[in-house]
Amino acid sequence: MPIKLFYAPGACSLAPHVVLEWIGNPYTALRVQYGSPELLQLNPAGAVPVLDTGEGWTLTQAGAILHYLARRFPDARLNADGGLRQEAEFDRWSSFFSGDLHPAFFPIFLPGRYTISKDSAALDEVQRAAYALVEKRLDLLEAHLRGREYIVGEHRTVLDAYALPMLRWAATKLPGGLAKHPNTKAHLDRFADDQSVRKVIADEEAG
Repeated sequence: MPIKLFYAPGACSLAPHVVLEWIGNPYTALRVQYGSPELLQLNPAGAVPVLDTGEGWTLTQAGAILHYLARRFPDARLNADGGLRQEAEFDRWSSFFSGDLHPAFFPIFLPGRYTISKDSAALDEVQRAAYALVEKRLDLLEAHLRGREYIVGEHRTVLDAYALPMLRWAATKLPGGLAKHPNTKAHLDRFADDQSVRKVIADEEAG
């Protein structure tokens, strides 16, 4: 059975959607609504992405899905190349995206989760703190990307797709966008111009 990806526009599910397009094997992408019974049945946490592997089981969590796809389709060369150090670097940056950069955006999107106050000034404070934290995380990525075309190695990997939704959020949500992070912006621009990325974004926006 073909792979099925359940996604929501603008979410981190963009990353596995792009990777599936890069792989080139048949798959189906299905849009779901947050809070819908369909999504809650697929993932009780109510989050996307969800991957139906076509093998009788499903997988959640963007990072896990990306690693799974890279391993399942090695001919696509979307995993780390080389030895133990290269694999460790791959894992390090995967953990950075899932554990550091991605969660830093949560208070921007949902500030009410991070304060018991309903006052608009308190919510603004939460968001301002989140902007500062995202900037600090981007500083680390900016330094890493100096002189690099890809997150790791000499060719694109699932990590370049993983970065994509977060860098799109930064470009549109941060007060200054990515103006302070030219290497990071160059990475986003490079992949935003990728034919498969353009196709996936257009498909998701069309619904």
